[in-house]
Amino acid sequence: MLDLLLRSANLPDGRGPIDIAVKDGRIVKISSGIKADANIVIDSTDRLVAPPFVDPHFHMDATLSIGQPRLNESGTLLEGIALWGELKPLLTSEAVMDRALRYCDLAVTQGLLSIRSHVDVSTTPMVCVEALLEVKKRVSSYIDLQLVAFPQDGLYRAAGAEKNLIRALDMGVDVVGGIPHFERTMEDGARSVKRLCQIAADRDLPVDLHCDESDDPMSRHIETLAAETTRLGLGGRVVASHATAMHSYDNYYATKLTPLIAESGMHVVPNPLINITLQGRSDTYPRRRGLSRIPELLAVGVNVAFGQDCTMDPWYSLGSADMLEVAHMGIHAVPMTSRAAMAWAFDSVTLGGAAAMGLPDPTLREGGPASMVVLQARDRIEAIRLRATRLAVIREGRVLSQAPPRRAVLSLKGRPSTLDPADYAPPIERSSQPNQERT
Repeated sequence: MLDLLLRSANLPDGRGPIDIAVKDGRIVKISSGIKADANIVIDSTDRLVAPPFVDPHFHMDATLSIGQPRLNESGTLLEGIALWGELKPLLTSEAVMDRALRYCDLAVTQGLLSIRSHVDVSTTPMVCVEALLEVKKRVSSYIDLQLVAFPQDGLYRAAGAEKNLIRALDMGVDVVGGIPHFERTMEDGARSVKRLCQIAADRDLPVDLHCDESDDPMSRHIETLAAETTRLGLGGRVVASHATAMHSYDNYYATKLTPLIAESGMHVVPNPLINITLQGRSDTYPRRRGLSRIPELLAVGVNVAFGQDCTMDPWYSLGSADMLEVAHMGIHAVPMTSRAAMAWAFDSVTLGGAAAMGLPDPTLREGGPASMVVLQARDRIEAIRLRATRLAVIREGRVLSQAPPRRAVLSLKGRPSTLDPADYAPPIERSSQPNQERT
């Protein structure tokens, strides 16, 4: 007797219809026409079954705090930081935990089961660190939550920030964070990158820096991060988050930089929803899009994974824990609309995000963990196009969330009475190859 059997599923690699058999939290067989009984059977006909979604960049300490103590009227990054500074003295552990746990509930319904959250360590008392360490414990059975010790106000700009960062790591925070472009000078920014990478190397920890989240073409801390990653042998343990200044670099410098990033082995995590709204605010026209040079990074073999960054907080008043929305915006903002590029965008919020977080490869395979999402779509591109309903969210064989299919009821004479969102689109042969293109 199986615990769970998914019938006639489509897989992200193009296989299907195919059955997926689950026992004791593991996938025991992936094959057509499995003949077995199961406690739970899910009809996945014409449905994509994929690994759970991953968000490698988020701020859970601030999530759902919109309007506290006031709204970001300018919509800028700097006003968001100032607002967060006003809110921090008012925070309580209970309030931070309540908002974070509500967000985690929402994340589960969206099939988002792995999150890396930055947590501010700039000031004491470290209410957010204590609260999110407790949240991490409470959600550990259903969400992989990593915490980044993040000196939001600058490692050297904020008095005592390095001491607080070390304390947070001692308390159990997982990753070393930083924000070099927010230091007082370029020299201090470069010095902070070197210091933070050394701390990570000494403690054998990952590094994830907010790197060049700026329109300034002279903000080039990602170059220093790549060099330190190579010098210290940190490789795939390093993430450069945002890297939006790359949209302002001249082409000659960019062609020098991208191979250095690839050589270092580090990952890059752009955040389309947030940076397309925060960046370019001082531009008239032409106006910059606020994203890194994603196709160029992919072309030299860098793992690029889209992150969400914010949901209803001082920096972003929208958001819904939906990584398909993130991928959808990324496709439009870069832009990258070849079929290969759109398929890559789906992989960036599943496989790519897992790699950036240092998690095991979540590809659905025999012997692997039975963690997956059943989507109301036939393939990866359709899933993004429709921001597909999560029909079932499964973690190690346990069904965490279910939702009915989204359907419209028509009242048109001589026409179908119900409509699945996918019904009006003919199937198209999809490419499963990663994107190597500009468009």
